[in-house]
Amino acid sequence: VGELAGTMAVATVNLHAVTSWVGIARLFAVVLSCIAFSLVASTGDFMGSYGTWCMFTWCFCFVVTLLVLVLELLELYPKLPLSWDDFTSAFSMLAALMVFTTSVVFPSIFISSPCRGSKCARQAVATAVSFLCCFAYAVEVGLTRAKPGDISSFLSTVPGLLKVFEAYVACLIFSLLDTYSSKAGLQWCVAVYSICFIITLLIIIFTIGRCLTYMPCPLEKMLVGYNTLALMMYITATVLWPLYSFQEGNRPDTCGRNCWWDKDLGVTFLTIFNLIAYLVDLVYSTRMVFIRAP
Repeated sequence: VGELAGTMAVATVNLHAVTSWVGIARLFAVVLSCIAFSLVASTGDFMGSYGTWCMFTWCFCFVVTLLVLVLELLELYPKLPLSWDDFTSAFSMLAALMVFTTSVVFPSIFISSPCRGSKCARQAVATAVSFLCCFAYAVEVGLTRAKPGDISSFLSTVPGLLKVFEAYVACLIFSLLDTYSSKAGLQWCVAVYSICFIITLLIIIFTIGRCLTYMPCPLEKMLVGYNTLALMMYITATVLWPLYSFQEGNRPDTCGRNCWWDKDLGVTFLTIFNLIAYLVDLVYSTRMVFIRAP
């Protein structure tokens, strides 16, 4: 009898994992990401760094989301040595950002104008499906976001989600960096991007790994100090990067598709995005410390 009871306990299935709104959003994300990479794979046109990135994004999100569904369906996630709510919140935010970037990059690189033939049709459908997949992840982020005053799962709060956004934008900045070694001002900007990325990534990892309890100071106060420092550093980068990058004036006429001027412009806008993110992060972190919900 004991063995039978143990077998039944192991075989317990939590249907709420796939019937709840969050579970349904994840199911849609799994199906849509699978359709996207299947359609693109059928065309055979996904070579190069951009194509590899797009295929990796869809496959990575498909595999991890499917794994999350299986672990929650079989109720195996409590056995993992990590904060499950923080992990799923961080991943859904990361997946939404990655799929959104892919949904923009893929058509701009691989769909030519005018769009004709079955190959182009499959690429267009894959792009539309990818945007729907991004929406599914965004819905999951909205459904799992912590209520005001609730900090039991830090990465599901607004400051926690912003940490994932800041780290991802920094990764995009690194992918666009090209010529900066000869200018001290640009070297400082790269140092700003690197330092802030490393610290932000460590905060995410420590949160998921349940290591924050070992820190000598409370998380909320540490975040206020760090966000203040990061904001000041990004202010300098926002000024110095375009100042040193565009000293030669307008975009050169001889610049091709993979132009350094376009990359520097992209870094400029991404720096501004992260500056705004750190500003909002500082505001919310300050409210967490000085304004407590009743």
